[in-house]
Amino acid sequence: MKRALLTIVLLGLSTVPAYAAAPTETTVFQSGTEGYHTFRIPAIVKARDGALLAFAEARRASASDTGDIDLVMKRSTNGGKTWGKVQVVGDNGPNTFGNPAPVVDRRTGRIVLLSTHNAGTAHESDIRKGTVKPEDSRRVFVQHSDDNGRTWSKARDITPQTKQADWRWYATGPGHAISLRSGRMVVAANHSSAPPSGSSDNGTEAKYYDAHLVYSDDGGRNWHIGAKDINADGVVNGNESTAAELPDGRVYVNTRDQNGTSDGTRAATYSTDGGRSFTAPFQPVPALVAPVVQGSTLQVHNGPLLFSAPGDPTARQKMTVRASKDGGKTWPKSVEISTSKAAYSDLVQLKDDKVGLLYETGVTGTYERIVFHTFGVGSVG
Repeated sequence: MKRALLTIVLLGLSTVPAYAAAPTETTVFQSGTEGYHTFRIPAIVKARDGALLAFAEARRASASDTGDIDLVMKRSTNGGKTWGKVQVVGDNGPNTFGNPAPVVDRRTGRIVLLSTHNAGTAHESDIRKGTVKPEDSRRVFVQHSDDNGRTWSKARDITPQTKQADWRWYATGPGHAISLRSGRMVVAANHSSAPPSGSSDNGTEAKYYDAHLVYSDDGGRNWHIGAKDINADGVVNGNESTAAELPDGRVYVNTRDQNGTSDGTRAATYSTDGGRSFTAPFQPVPALVAPVVQGSTLQVHNGPLLFSAPGDPTARQKMTVRASKDGGKTWPKSVEISTSKAAYSDLVQLKDDKVGLLYETGVTGTYERIVFHTFGVGSVG
């Protein structure tokens, strides 16, 4: 096997060399092809048969978050070296079908996929103001595949089980969800709340964003709202979130701090009861330097906890993977995957010593491509 010299960056310390499997990178989704203007919002899982399933939002007419958006997938049977044709997993006509949050049930191998839908004419700002009709606002759906992603069930509305009446905006993930060792499925999500009665706010203020978890104990048939962050002081405004089960059984949850007053743009907390509640409010993680953007976590088998996001604090560029060997308390090591523009990402374990990263990137624009990059665990942690 070829070996390549990679550089490990020690945050705040000197750099040291380490050896790891040579990284590879392939394009999975190319904007402006296959009938779509832009591909965004990646998520990836490894099916029981070893196939990799890469999901994305396929935006028909523009790069906008609003409009005719399908949920699509591509499949790889050779570890990400090549990818099949686009497969439409969900098409809601001229409306929005997105925010993929897939998870593989460790007991059965069934792949469960949560997503969120809204009318193609409904903008996030209007939804957060509460001026959009309930049927056109954000709703939560679930579907599944029992043949490793080849075919999918019809999407089923689970909004009553997963969304409180006073929540307006809602987003699952985006990115892979987790199947705990107990068998429970846990999906990281976020929402915005309606302002309290009598307030002069309209609901678009960042302080109304909060992160939460939803979970299922029966393979995705029924869902429950679990842990909820109550943003009482406005220091952290939890937004797009990601979760990982640590070796000691705790669930680590990391969130995008949406214009909070903390020093960093990331915050984290834990759950000791399988996602039913948080042990404490989200706390800023200044060591995870990033712009305001989605990120991904992955607990490597017999390895470190990983986190991926752009490494530039002021711009969506320099995709970076960081490693923690103490369950997210400290993040002393990192590897820069690319110096190019970069945004959303998702991590997947391939082998004990190899990880895959699906992320948005481009040369002149951030959302030109979604690429799959592989690297050795030893290169980062």
